[in-house]
Formats: sequence, structure tokens, C-alpha cells
Amino acid sequence: MKTYVVTGGTDGIGKALALEYLERGQEVLVVGRSAEKGEAWLDAARERDAAGRAHFVHADLSLMAETRAAIDGIRSSFARIDALVLCARHFRTTRLVTAEGLENTFAHFYLSRFLFSHHLADLLEAADTPVILNVAGPGGGGEIHWEDLELALEYDGQRALAQGGRLNDLLGVGFAAERPGTNVRYVLLNPGVVSTSFSGQYSPNVAAQIDAMRQSAQSVEEAIVPILKVLDAPPAALLSAFVRGEPLSPHGPGFEVEEARRLHEHTARLLGQ
Repeated sequence: MKTYVVTGGTDGIGKALALEYLERGQEVLVVGRSAEKGEAWLDAARERDAAGRAHFVHADLSLMAETRAAIDGIRSSFARIDALVLCARHFRTTRLVTAEGLENTFAHFYLSRFLFSHHLADLLEAADTPVILNVAGPGGGGEIHWEDLELALEYDGQRALAQGGRLNDLLGVGFAAERPGTNVRYVLLNPGVVSTSFSGQYSPNVAAQIDAMRQSAQSVEEAIVPILKVLDAPPAALLSAFVRGEPLSPHGPGFEVEEARRLHEHTARLLGQ
């Protein structure tokens, strides 16, 4: 039996993946901010006679204290993780600073994934063919605002998400650079536009844009097909990237090792590591 940890596993792509592996007889832990959705996940497991293999950790991943507590809970429960799937994302039209003094999207979309990736690495390395699947946005054209990563001067929700995608690209590059001998495969994956709940806080104009996107978006069932292929047979390369199932070179512009190291050092300082 394999162990899967899925952040954002109570909704959308994360939920579909979690249910798929639960039905295959695997052990699955999901992390989510909604206690109600977490209970629904456990109910679904009970309906499948899989309650003993389903776990839920309630955490707001925009808060680093809750993210660390979730990681500690996972570490106390498992000696090995076969796959870490990072799906949690939350859009905000307006800028929000968390109680810890961090911009919400930067904390939720990037910092939490940094902590999960690095702080669970040893449990992943204990597995035979471990993989981290970071569902973000490789291939995107977002700009990294190095002097204002939390966008205090000019916040825009789309800009924050686009930058977050780039930061996660560099997270993957940095993970591979920090652990050249690791057996963990780091996969960056852009699923394209998928008809999910689009968790977030939207202005009326942005909400209308989201509704329009839903009309042509692929279904969750379609979107997870190439994702399952990657999880079931992780690529041989230490770092790889895919856009809607098609491989993308994780080298060159957007994936510079020097920028990844710069970001890693900045993040470690910010998090007090």
C-alpha cells in the first residue's frame, strides 16, 4: 500500500486524485481549510469502506504556523510518503495580509508549498519511487517582482497568481539543486483551465471572467488523466515539467538555477530557517 498526501484535497483536482487513489486501495491524507469539506471527504471514504485509509488535516495554508502543524501531524503519522501532491490555491482580487504579516497569495500558493516540499523530503526519500507533484503553472509568463515579492506596492490578483506560478517553478529547480542525489522526482504541472470551484474572493468583473472561462474549461475528470500518468510512473529526470500532459523543458528561461538559489535563500531567511 502506498501513501499519498494531497494539499487542497477536498475540492477540484486534488479531491479527484485523492478519491482515485483511495478507490485503488491506497492510504490518502488530504489537507484543507474547510472542516465541513474535510468531513465530507471522510464520509466519502466511509461509503467506500475505506475509512481506515482516509485521513484529513484541517489547516489554513496561508498561515505558516498551521502549515508547520500540518506537516508535524503528517510526520507523526507516517514513516514514508510515496507521493506529495500540491494543489491548494486560493485567488484574491484584493490584497490581504495574514495575521503573520505575510501577503495571503504569496504565503498560501508559494510558501506553504516550499515548507511541504522540503520538510517532508526525508519521508519521501524513504519510498521506492517517490514523487512531488506541484500543480502550479509551468510555462506561464508571470513576472517575479524581486524587490516586492508580496506585491505591497501594486497588488493585482492575476499578477499574484502568475508570479506564484513562477515561484513554484523555481521551487522545483531549487529542490533538485539542493538534493542532487535524491530519489525524489519533482514534477511541475500546468493542467490548463479546469472547471473547478475556483476557490477565492472575486470582484464582480473577475467573477464574470471566471464564469466565461468555465464554459470552455476541461472537466476535472479530463484534467486528471495526464496527472495520473505522471503519478503512476514518475519521470526518470530529477525535475520535469508538463503542460496539459505535454512535456516542457525545465531548463533555460524561467528555470534558472541562480534565480532558484536566490529565491531559496530569501525564503529560508523569511521563514527563519
